[in-house]
Amino acid sequence: MIKQLELKNFTAFNSLSIHFSPKINIFVGENGTGKTHLLKAAYGLCAVCARLDKDSEIKPEIIEKELTYKFLRLFLPLGERLGRMRRNGVNEQAHVEASFDLDRKIAATFSARSKSFSIEENKNSEQYDARPVFIPTKEVLSLVRGIRSSKADQDTIQHIFDDTYLDLCKALLKPAGKVSADQLDVDPRFGSIFPEMVNTIGGKFEFTDKAFLFRPGVYQERKVSGQHRYSDKTVTVFKRVKGSDLSNNMTAEGFRKIGELQQLLLNRTLNPGIGGPLFWDEPESNMNPKLMKMLVRILLELARNGQQVILATHDYVLLKWLDLLLDKGKADHVCYHSLYHEPESGEVRVESKDQFALISRTTISDTFAEVYDEDVKRALGEE
Repeated sequence: MIKQLELKNFTAFNSLSIHFSPKINIFVGENGTGKTHLLKAAYGLCAVCARLDKDSEIKPEIIEKELTYKFLRLFLPLGERLGRMRRNGVNEQAHVEASFDLDRKIAATFSARSKSFSIEENKNSEQYDARPVFIPTKEVLSLVRGIRSSKADQDTIQHIFDDTYLDLCKALLKPAGKVSADQLDVDPRFGSIFPEMVNTIGGKFEFTDKAFLFRPGVYQERKVSGQHRYSDKTVTVFKRVKGSDLSNNMTAEGFRKIGELQQLLLNRTLNPGIGGPLFWDEPESNMNPKLMKMLVRILLELARNGQQVILATHDYVLLKWLDLLLDKGKADHVCYHSLYHEPESGEVRVESKDQFALISRTTISDTFAEVYDEDVKRALGEE
């Protein structure tokens, strides 16, 4: 779990400090305030620390090399130069820092001419082994076959896709077992999440023959007879429905994004209570608003089972469902972080609150209120 992120003179940020909730974190803000950059920086620090060899003494130069490579692959700066990620118009070094649970921490710097990060502080970061997951804005399920093909030109792939896409492709290809009835009934990561995802989109995605396909069907409860008269029990089983399997490219893009969650849970890349944070950039992209309620229920259930969630969104429907479905009786917690430009200096600042309604600096609610007001005026015949 990541507890705090500090960025100084890094891309859009002059000086920014974020304290994360161990449960759900929502970043909002206008385009250009650096939401994706913030998510990528936090993901990069988590990913590098999780890759380090836990059984060996890690030298600073090894961490510096790993950090440099990962940040270059995540941000793809001009000329593949690290210095291009330093904030424009400043002379000071750029600084990135992350604090994790169990008093672990890593901090590094670089200058305009640096070819590599310099480790400024390392406090047991090599003992951080919770691997994070990053789901980018565009769906990846339909890209897996091409990106991972032995015939694909990997140099071209590396230039087109940053590591949020390539890392996710690799994670999606991790072997996954079949979902059993016992697994659904016993494991809350599946029993309270997986069937709802399948039933909402009318089927499940499965990896076969080097590609994903969509298998239509729903989960239903079925009684199973026991050894004694009163020992019958109910189990949840998948029932195929009429219709042929489809290639994932023939399914809706919003369904494919749900399919990514299905696969990550099945192969335990997304492992609530054990794995690292789930970073998700604009989950609403190409997803019908009707799916938002289901998605919010899933995110809340993941958090209840120990999954830290960090996402960026522009979607009012997603935000409103979070407000309506949050259950403090189940220890739900959402921290809203609003990024905005300071009017005088133009620097990016953050306002963090435990309730979205308390955030003063966000245009999402104002924009929807403006649309509503215009609709009312038209209905009343006003100009």
